[in-house]
Amino acid sequence: MRFVLPLLLAAILGLAAGVGSAFWMGGLLPFGPRLGDGIDIEDWRSDWSIGSEAADPYVRARIARHGLLALRKEEAVYFTRSVDEKGRALKENCAYRVSGGSFPAEWWSITLYDADSRLPMNEDGALSFDASDAEALGMAEDWTFMIGADQGGMAPRQWVSSKAAGTFDLTLRLYLPSEALLASPETALTPPSIEQIACERKG
Repeated sequence: MRFVLPLLLAAILGLAAGVGSAFWMGGLLPFGPRLGDGIDIEDWRSDWSIGSEAADPYVRARIARHGLLALRKEEAVYFTRSVDEKGRALKENCAYRVSGGSFPAEWWSITLYDADSRLPMNEDGALSFDASDAEALGMAEDWTFMIGADQGGMAPRQWVSSKAAGTFDLTLRLYLPSEALLASPETALTPPSIEQIACERKG
């Protein structure tokens, strides 16, 4: 009997360590690895193993959790950012100005996701801004859009809703990226800026 308890304790500890490490590596805990731990360009983060055959099961779990299509990097690359220009977390009760220009890719989009990596549960129908919106607004080479819980007088195609998003992040998708971007992303990419305009006090 004296050998049973140590064996049982060792089995429980081993199981806990295994499950804990899987959750940690899969990005299911509030700390540990995240998508974008490989490349960081002004707080826009990416990982070139996304969509590659070399991606290990943990990377694939983090990709699935974030709802990415995970195309091959020759088809699309993904950058995520969760802070503004001063390093503050992006929050629903604040308004932001996102600005940028052309990208080394055939097409692009920027989509807002809530803290659970889902599209916010609202009916505004304004959760992304893309190359088509920029062209329609005559801003293909120098564009700006606003993020906020309400439209605030902005043109419909120039507003992304953060209603019901809580603490959120933005995902930049670049489709058919150039060879220069794939070879040296830090040199080839000029990422968008995210400027906090104002915040509403809660309560």
